[in-house]
Amino acid sequence: MSEYWKNRFKNKEMIWGTEPSKTAIAAKEIFQHQKIKDILIPGGGYGRNTKVFSDAQFNVDTIELSEEAIGLGKQWDERANFIQGSVLDMPLTDKKYEGIYCYNILHLFLKEDRKIFIQKCYKQLKQDGLIFFTFFSEQDESLGRGEMIEYNTFEDENGKIVHYFTEKDTKIHFENFTIIKIGEIEDKIITHDIGERICKLRYILAKK
Repeated sequence: MSEYWKNRFKNKEMIWGTEPSKTAIAAKEIFQHQKIKDILIPGGGYGRNTKVFSDAQFNVDTIELSEEAIGLGKQWDERANFIQGSVLDMPLTDKKYEGIYCYNILHLFLKEDRKIFIQKCYKQLKQDGLIFFTFFSEQDESLGRGEMIEYNTFEDENGKIVHYFTEKDTKIHFENFTIIKIGEIEDKIITHDIGERICKLRYILAKK
C-alpha cells in the first residue's frame, strides 16, 4: 500500500485541494473547548487539515509516509511539524498528546493493522486525552468496489485498501476508549482524477 500513496504524490500536487474537511473544523472547536494544545495528526498528507489546527495556535505534530507530500506540506503549513514515516511504526516522537485527530486513515488498513494503529494512538495519548477519528461508512456508495479481501474490506486494481465501518464495528475497534459520540457525516472530497464527490463517513469522539 505504501507504493500506492507514494505514487499518488509523485507529481507533487495537492491532490485533494486546499479546502479542509469539515471534520477538521469540528475537531478543532472541540479541542479548543477542552483547552487542548498539543495534538498529533497521523497521516497528515500535505497539510490540508493540519493547517486548520496550526493556524488556531495548536502545537501540531503530523506523521506522513510520503516525502513528496511532506515537501508540499512544509510550504503550505509552516507551523506544523512534519515527521516522515508510517503510522504503523509509531511512536515516532517521545511525546504524549492531549488530542489526536485522524482523517480517513484507519480504513486504509487490514484488520490486524487497524488494531495495531489504534493501540499505538492509545499509548501516545495522555490520560483523559481525546481522539477524533473519521473513516468510511458502510453507507458510502463505493462499498463493494474491487475484490473483497476481508469482511467489509475491498482492494481496488491499484492496490488501495478500504474498510467500511458499521456502528457496531466502530465500537469494537475502540473498545479500550470511553466513547463520547459516534456519528455519520457527509464530507466533500475533490481529487484531480475523480473530481468532486460526497463521501459518507463515520466519526468517533472518544477519551482515554
